[in-house]
Amino acid sequence: MGNDKGHGRDKSKYLCGKRILPKPITKAMDIVQLIDGMDAYNAGRLRAACHLLRDKYSQPDVTIGMSIAGALTPAGLGPSAIIPLMNHGFIDWLSATGANMYHDLHFAFNLPMHRGSHLVDDVDLRDKGITRIYDILFDYEDVLMESDRRLRHIMLRPEFQKEMGTREFYHHLGKVLNEHEQKNGLGQVSVLAAAYRNGIPVFTSSPGDSTIGMNVAGLELLAEAKGLGDRFKLKINPSIDVNESTAIILNAKRYEKGKTAVMLIGGGSPKNFMLQTEPQIQEVLMIPEVGQDYDINVTDARPDTGGLSGAPPSEAASWGKIDPSKLDEAVTAYLDVTVALPMMAAYVIQTTEPKQLKRLYDRRDELHKKLIASYLENNTEVDMLKKAIEKLTA
Repeated sequence: MGNDKGHGRDKSKYLCGKRILPKPITKAMDIVQLIDGMDAYNAGRLRAACHLLRDKYSQPDVTIGMSIAGALTPAGLGPSAIIPLMNHGFIDWLSATGANMYHDLHFAFNLPMHRGSHLVDDVDLRDKGITRIYDILFDYEDVLMESDRRLRHIMLRPEFQKEMGTREFYHHLGKVLNEHEQKNGLGQVSVLAAAYRNGIPVFTSSPGDSTIGMNVAGLELLAEAKGLGDRFKLKINPSIDVNESTAIILNAKRYEKGKTAVMLIGGGSPKNFMLQTEPQIQEVLMIPEVGQDYDINVTDARPDTGGLSGAPPSEAASWGKIDPSKLDEAVTAYLDVTVALPMMAAYVIQTTEPKQLKRLYDRRDELHKKLIASYLENNTEVDMLKKAIEKLTA
């Protein structure tokens, strides 16, 4: 009767984890030792995320996508964490809000943003021409309006006069920002400039929902008003982005026989855009697939309110976004991303070797052809859809 196992009470699978008995924090302790000693709750989830990055994301056959939402670039997370991860080979493609990419311009243009306080009089700030993002303060005229003026002149260049997705738009913009970055001599401060140098595709799923999209619309309106609509030809087509992001995942899984991983920093549209690549493959293009292999989600949103930001990997698995057989290799940490991301970046850089850059931007044509080939090969509705399209154009 004293044998627990004989009564179906085998406890070993529950009590096999490392004993909670951390070492004291000392002056000599580094960030790796600190994170490795985090045992429970969301500290434990941060540790699990870092270990997943170290052990799985570091493998050469893993293609890594990062999504960022919230005002992260104004807080300086571009130079401090995102660019180092890009250079380390831990971001192969990026999905971001247009606002994050807009505020990235300030750094390349050497237009300063300042530490401040959230306990200020916003009416007085408006009167003095100062803009606030929580505790970040910057000049309305010298930063916001100046960024807009420079952006509009950039978008009038010949390479922008065509229909394109945000991936191509950001590549052209990143080239210009790279030149500004070098001119200003501040080091590597612009995410888009770093993406340009490293051949990393950047996407924004809602391009009209930012000051970049507002300026595109403003130039289009001006061209129309002045009878110059045939000269300003920039059009952002989100469908191009849907197909090009999907091609990245399909190529990694189907053609290169590798794995895919995501780092979902915050939630919102960038998170869904990154994860919807799998339903696009499975549901719309009807190509057999099973979902992303690895998932790290850092958010402060609750799942029970119905918002995407709090949706856990298990919910994503029901959509085919995450491989349901790999849920034990998915981590959700309910943390402030401005605290978690720098710690994750530091852990990665100190515990892993740099990965070879995949330079997926440079492979656009190759990946697009593979996507079309797989679609035509697997889709039983292709002929029916083709006939329906022909009727539309008849």
